[in-house]
Amino acid sequence: MLINLPSETTPFVGRAAEVRVLDGALREPGLVTVTGGAGIGKSRLALRGVRGGDWAGFDAVCWADLWPLQEDGLLTAVVAEALDLSDHTSRTLMEAVCDWIGHRRVLLVVDSCEHLVGASRSLVADLLTACPRLTVLATSREPLRTEGETVVELGPLDPAGDAITFFEARAAAAGRPLRDTTERLVAERLCTHLEGVPLALELAAALLRRWTLTEVWELTEESMEVLAQPGLRPSWHSALRTAVGWSHELCRPAERLLWARLSVFPKSFDAELAAMVCSGGPLTPETLRDALTGLVRKSVVISVDGRYHLLDSVREYGRMWLRELGEETTVATQHATAMLETTRRAKEEWLSPRQQYWYARMRGLYHDVCTALQYLLDSEDAGALELAGNVSFFWACSGHLHEVAHYVELAVQVTPRPDPRRARGLWSLGLARILQADHVQGRRLAGESLQEAFGAGDIEGVRQAVYLEGLAALLDGEPVEALNRADEAMRGEVPAPRDGSDPATGGRQDTLTFGLALCRLVRVFALTGSGRLKEAQHEAETLREDCVRLKEYWTRSYVDYQLVLIALFEGRHREAGGHARDMLDAKRRIGDQFGIAMGLDLLAATWSAQEQPDRAVTAIGASNQYWRAVGLLRRGTPEVLPLCEQTRARTREVLGGAAYDDRLKRAQSMAPEALLLAVLERYGRA
Repeated sequence: MLINLPSETTPFVGRAAEVRVLDGALREPGLVTVTGGAGIGKSRLALRGVRGGDWAGFDAVCWADLWPLQEDGLLTAVVAEALDLSDHTSRTLMEAVCDWIGHRRVLLVVDSCEHLVGASRSLVADLLTACPRLTVLATSREPLRTEGETVVELGPLDPAGDAITFFEARAAAAGRPLRDTTERLVAERLCTHLEGVPLALELAAALLRRWTLTEVWELTEESMEVLAQPGLRPSWHSALRTAVGWSHELCRPAERLLWARLSVFPKSFDAELAAMVCSGGPLTPETLRDALTGLVRKSVVISVDGRYHLLDSVREYGRMWLRELGEETTVATQHATAMLETTRRAKEEWLSPRQQYWYARMRGLYHDVCTALQYLLDSEDAGALELAGNVSFFWACSGHLHEVAHYVELAVQVTPRPDPRRARGLWSLGLARILQADHVQGRRLAGESLQEAFGAGDIEGVRQAVYLEGLAALLDGEPVEALNRADEAMRGEVPAPRDGSDPATGGRQDTLTFGLALCRLVRVFALTGSGRLKEAQHEAETLREDCVRLKEYWTRSYVDYQLVLIALFEGRHREAGGHARDMLDAKRRIGDQFGIAMGLDLLAATWSAQEQPDRAVTAIGASNQYWRAVGLLRRGTPEVLPLCEQTRARTREVLGGAAYDDRLKRAQSMAPEALLLAVLERYGRA
């Protein structure tokens, strides 16, 4: 069962009746929407209701955060990510999501729909139409208004009941528990004034780190004098705005400025990124650190495991002040610049011991990169093409092929010729198309990238383009063509574009670069596909030594993949198993689900060849899970697919149909990551 939910970082208080209603409503397919105003606890209730439920019989329970999205273009992509779907097909992402869910029993939470109500309504309606056993839980300040929607309206906490309990818990967490009856009476008045709004109470409790409860009450009473006027009792919306407002007033000037600038971040961030984006003027590195600490102490910024984020209402207030300060464009530009600088380093250090770090870092910066790309595109800045090109290879491994294609296509349109970034952009788009099994478009784009790089005399860009041509040729069963093109590039001869231009010549480059590593890898694949196994093994082992020296994983993993094939073809089955596990370990380190699916197929083949059918069927079940996660039945070079078919047929024959189906079903009932770890840990020494 796939469970993909955020953790609960604070104790849940009250709402027992609402939790029961939610639990009952979520048992049937359809849409359930929790509605209520800002700061009322919609997301918290949804998380408690889902985390506390018994979902036996469901195939997946997943959570999609919509609040980082500033526009609806990536709405389906966020849902796909929540489902752990890394689609590698040329169909629309919506089609892929509907196919992934299909007739499975899935509970999907879409959190914070209020700023994308129309798009969310359309998405949910399409999903429920295509997926008859799907249950969607949405949180929004207003209903989505779809047919059959069940609405759970969430109001404030009872000021005389759960609100007091909530405030007591948060006060204790702030290190200032209520000491006596007098303080409890003051707390009751405070809860009444703040209308039982959880976020307002949270902010008030945070002030106890600096002031006494009486002082906090006086601050609140002064800020809400309107309460004393007959007939002008404010709604809880006003209570929240007031609570956020006086939290802002009680911040030091540096904290207020940082609060405004932090609102540029679409999701969580770390201290390093905050310094890159928000420094300037009075915010020096030292004052910024102090201001961030102060905002955490005031519960304006939430800190979890070294990362920080702002709650929706707090971020909205910060954006309002950013506009008032006239810094919106400045901070957005600094944010985009930070993304460009960070991704340049990631690209430059791809072939290095920091490769694994950068894959994880690029996954963590996904929403920030999307935000920066949209800003640059809106500004018609050609930096968008560089940014998309920098992240494309990382995103391809993480399954964001649709996003690569989306952003690169838009960025190419705003990047005039001549521009050296066009070659990388076209290459990135070609990579996405080939990995989506659109080899015709992929080859065309590889040719265009080659043309751009050739015209600029960029041998590294040419090698990268040749890799794309070789990859498409290998998948189309043309290993000789792939080998010839790779050899030309590796000799330092810039292969001529297909338009008949004269080739340029550069000196041979022995230092391993990104483009050279890709061409050498194509050569290994091509030699194996051509049946030249001894040459392939020698080339693979040499390249692997270079990768080990550099502590690099992506290239090394595919070299191990080829060493598995070569060993299997030559009957060295136990050795093949060792290479398969090495490949899977490397792919798991960088989060490459497509590569994991390929590796599990070969691991199953090694166990089948060693007469270990129980292990083989477990690996087959794991591979089925990962192939489904990338939206495919199976893919690979022509010599691999028959091997996979033979493995499945042989394992089924040895175990018998019923036993095979039972073991396969049990394996496929596990979440993919858990199943992969079980395979590697249980059989790692075999």
